[in-house]
Amino acid sequence: MARKPKETENELDFESTLVQLENVVNQLENGDLPLEEALKTFERGVNLAKLGQQRLQQAEQRIQILLQKSATAELSDYQQGQQDDGLQF
Repeated sequence: MARKPKETENELDFESTLVQLENVVNQLENGDLPLEEALKTFERGVNLAKLGQQRLQQAEQRIQILLQKSATAELSDYQQGQQDDGLQF
């Protein structure tokens, strides 16, 4: 059973990871958990923090890739009604 939460955690997006991490912090700050449960909760929090960091690193890598692909593209101010490839926004 210990493996199932890890599989589920790996499927979480950044926002869900952050919400769950906040819940873990709140539980630990209450101080009402027995020692063993507090240790398990702390371990889960560490795993969630690592997962959140991974999600941020992945997002940063995606941004860097996108910027590299369009590094030669000319930047200009957005103008309402500006046409791009015949499409008007």
